[in-house]
Amino acid sequence: MHIPEYILENRRLEHLVENQTTYRAGEAELHFFETHEKAEQVVLQFSNPVLANMIKGRKVMHLRGHESFNFLPGESLILPSDEIMCIDFPDADLEHPTQCSAMTISQDKIAEVVQVMNETIPRLDHKEWEFMDFNFRFTNDLGMYQLVQRLFFLFSENHPSKDVFVDFMLKELVIRVLRSQYQQIYKDELSLEGSDHRIAEIIRYIRREISQPLEVQDLAKKSCMSVSHFTRMFKHEVGVSPVEFIKKERIRKAVLLLKQPDLSIKEIYIACGFDSRSYFNRVFKQYKKQTPKAFQQSLLH
Repeated sequence: MHIPEYILENRRLEHLVENQTTYRAGEAELHFFETHEKAEQVVLQFSNPVLANMIKGRKVMHLRGHESFNFLPGESLILPSDEIMCIDFPDADLEHPTQCSAMTISQDKIAEVVQVMNETIPRLDHKEWEFMDFNFRFTNDLGMYQLVQRLFFLFSENHPSKDVFVDFMLKELVIRVLRSQYQQIYKDELSLEGSDHRIAEIIRYIRREISQPLEVQDLAKKSCMSVSHFTRMFKHEVGVSPVEFIKKERIRKAVLLLKQPDLSIKEIYIACGFDSRSYFNRVFKQYKKQTPKAFQQSLLH
């Protein structure tokens, strides 16, 4: 993947760290970022879901709930809206700049594509398609590479039908991301089901007993480990701490239950293991950026 030469020639180089060139089309924006000197703890945040593509060089990414990792050319990263990225540039200099793109897509456009998928292409596991609200990193296949490269051209093209062209391509992009996320989840679940590992057993237990109080001390005891060793092992295997995983599982179940209009908010938060509505509201808003009631009402429109 590469930034087209005509974009590099026409850009304005105003900053040595994360110099930004932006194009807009319809319900999306495409940002190119270049960094020409070493830097640490650079923060980026977007109000809409974003697809980041690493083009040249190396970034070290620090994301909530993840160990730090190298973000390299050929890789992509999906981030939910308002997610904070903290980035280091350990290798960048004037001769070896770091380059990446960030494409934001409106929530409405994503919801439109998800609805079409659910109406026309059902999942094999009979669950509904949904655009996951977690950080999802993957390696680009040929289809994704060609699609993103084409979008680079369309965003920067001065064509009267530019918005229409981009709209068609964005729909394909969202579908490819949905399928990639689903394949990863399906693979993880198969790996989990086929494993006798103690952490896998604890994950099964958490999902089975998600409506009950779940304490790290009890989970560690059940897995025959000390609390510190269990916590370290769990984070190594799963990528997040036990507390974070339990919260995410509770919210995941809450989202499904909120789609059932006959259930009250109280019935839902009890079924998800929350001991009060105020705590449920606080955790739900942390992950979904709105209250459970607002989320439930948004489904009616």
